[in-house]
Amino acid sequence: IPWGDRDRDLKYVQHYKPSKGSVKHLRVMLYGPVGSGKSSFINSVSSILRGRMAIPAAVSAATSEISFTTKYETHKIEREDGFYPLVFNDIMGLEDGTNTGVQTEDIKLAMMGHVMDTYLVTNLNCDILSALCCFQRRRFFSAVRIPQVCILTHIDEACGITESNLKNVYHSKYIKRKIEELSSTVGFPMNCIFPVKNYSEEHRLDNDIDSLILDALQSIINFGDDFIKKLARE
Repeated sequence: IPWGDRDRDLKYVQHYKPSKGSVKHLRVMLYGPVGSGKSSFINSVSSILRGRMAIPAAVSAATSEISFTTKYETHKIEREDGFYPLVFNDIMGLEDGTNTGVQTEDIKLAMMGHVMDTYLVTNLNCDILSALCCFQRRRFFSAVRIPQVCILTHIDEACGITESNLKNVYHSKYIKRKIEELSSTVGFPMNCIFPVKNYSEEHRLDNDIDSLILDALQSIINFGDDFIKKLARE
């Protein structure tokens, strides 16, 4: 990515408006394994857009196999004239084991608009941390034509050369291999997989962290707006 374009990328996101006037915002739902950084990604996006550290989504500092997020909750990001036209929905994490975590049906209902904010996700028979189940969810989203991207988090912890310098992310053989494995296993095109580092221990914004997240955010916006245009033509 062009690392020197952080401010340009930020303005692109800040000035975005849905192409169809009747659409007030794009809704982005994050789902994935416990501890993968879903809530932290929302907080990171909010921090970048607001120009300071922000934590609208509660996160746990402890590593756990149990989801810290227990509700289906909407997060809007404030700006001077109201809110950005980009809404995030945070849900319970996918847990390894039975009787735990969010169920596939919960995710389907949420994406179809049948779940209210602060809906408590049920913890019934759920055996979902498998590539097969991830593929099944992806196949469902594809069937209803919902655009999807994959956010690959914790890249600083995964590889030594990215830990020392985030700009090495696309030079890392390890990160490249993980992207290829994810693409092969779950079916995401490689250009729909975005490696990022969430804000976690930082007290101030960092241009390199911002650049990776803004790169992902631009594609989320572009794919979402393409979806709006497609629906308008039908």
